[in-house]
Amino acid sequence: MTSTKKQTQVRLEEDVLAAGKAAAAARRLDFNKYVERLIIEDTTGARAAGMTAAQRLIDEHGTFLEDLERQLDAPYAEPQPGAAA
Repeated sequence: MTSTKKQTQVRLEEDVLAAGKAAAAARRLDFNKYVERLIIEDTTGARAAGMTAAQRLIDEHGTFLEDLERQLDAPYAEPQPGAAA
């Protein structure tokens, strides 16, 4: 069985390559699959659509989310009685 995939060579700065490999690992993808996904998301508009949806969520519910985050963080903001300083 012959693969229809084509091999290419990409030269990246060492820190960019390390960041890409770390991002791929965080998503449980091998590096090649990660790069493939980035290209597909970028060229199909999926990435832009996702960013637009995320911005809409922030615009519509940002204040609520900020308040919720403050409420969840509040117990950890002040030292608790008897806790080591």
